[in-house]
Amino acid sequence: MIKKSLVPLALGGFGIGMTEFVMMGILPDVARNLSITIPQAGYLISAYALGVVVGAPILVGGLARYAPNKVLMLFMLLFTVFNGMSALSPNFGLLLASRFLAGLPHGAFFGVGAVVAARVADEGKAAAAMATMFAGLTLANVAGVPIATFVGHHASWRLAFVMVAMIGALTLWSLKRFLPHIEGNRQANLLRDLRIFRNPSLWLGLAITSIGTGGFFAWFSYIAPLLTEVSGFAPGSIPLIMTVAGVGMTVGVVSGGRLADRVPAEKAVLILLATMVVLLYLNVLLAQSQPAMLFFAFAVGANALALGPPIQVLLIRQSREAEMLGSSLGQSGFNIGNATGAFLGGLPLTLGYGYTAPLQVAAALALSGVVLTLILLARQRRAGAGAQAVT
Repeated sequence: MIKKSLVPLALGGFGIGMTEFVMMGILPDVARNLSITIPQAGYLISAYALGVVVGAPILVGGLARYAPNKVLMLFMLLFTVFNGMSALSPNFGLLLASRFLAGLPHGAFFGVGAVVAARVADEGKAAAAMATMFAGLTLANVAGVPIATFVGHHASWRLAFVMVAMIGALTLWSLKRFLPHIEGNRQANLLRDLRIFRNPSLWLGLAITSIGTGGFFAWFSYIAPLLTEVSGFAPGSIPLIMTVAGVGMTVGVVSGGRLADRVPAEKAVLILLATMVVLLYLNVLLAQSQPAMLFFAFAVGANALALGPPIQVLLIRQSREAEMLGSSLGQSGFNIGNATGAFLGGLPLTLGYGYTAPLQVAAALALSGVVLTLILLARQRRAGAGAQAVT
């Protein structure tokens, strides 16, 4: 049975998962309502992702001295207000700004939430407690995103963000009600914590995360028009397909954790990125096949989210002096991939190419992640050989 103190963390993860991924499903509806193109609407995905990238290290580093439970409440207050702004934005410019602002507390919530989950967990169950929080994110893709996509398509895309804001308000209440007071780290020092960025391997890990996962987002950002215009699915079937992708993501998180327990994190990342390259190229070849696209919705979603656990382990290992900051960097890197993938995937569409063109961009980004991982492994082998020579 889940501890009551972990419920608000899982609920927060659910809300964050909804707001991050629902835009992919309602992208055509937003574009039509605001009289903009699909590639322009894709900038809304990039704006949210950039907010995550900026917000995670700044908010975590700047507030590390304060009680984590209070900090999480602040993050969720910002999340609720800015998603409410998204629902009320009358034009593209204000919606773009509100999506950036809504992304600010995303990575910070997970970075601090992981530490809080470990502190409130029963002895020996810290990892399981963290998994509970991230389970909220994956469950959002199974239930929350498809429901919000359905409502956004059949009623108004604005209602999707109203739903997100309501979940944010409920999370804020549950944080106050169920999460105990936790003392902050009075010795925290942002300048000292920033020393972790002197480690070249940390930068390589961030590059792998940012570029490699961009392959997934170049695919996922334009999945709705791909399915309707190329595969021939009816628009009303998109929520069901998003559910299939969400189930794949949930399976992926679990399987990725098991893989990371069995092989070194770097090798697990290499295996998963190489698999992503293959899946994306097959997706290009079989985009007109509806059965194949249902399979890819599950398989690519599972493959992408399976990257999460080994990448998180990799980054934390490279930032032992400031693990909470390192923990938040995983979300920053993931959302640089979100922004990069959405932007680069949209470029061929602006040049007049078809909806399979983003898939080729996606495969190239994943392949770049494979190359970067090989460089990291080579660097680690050289470092290991050098250490042996010294001894």
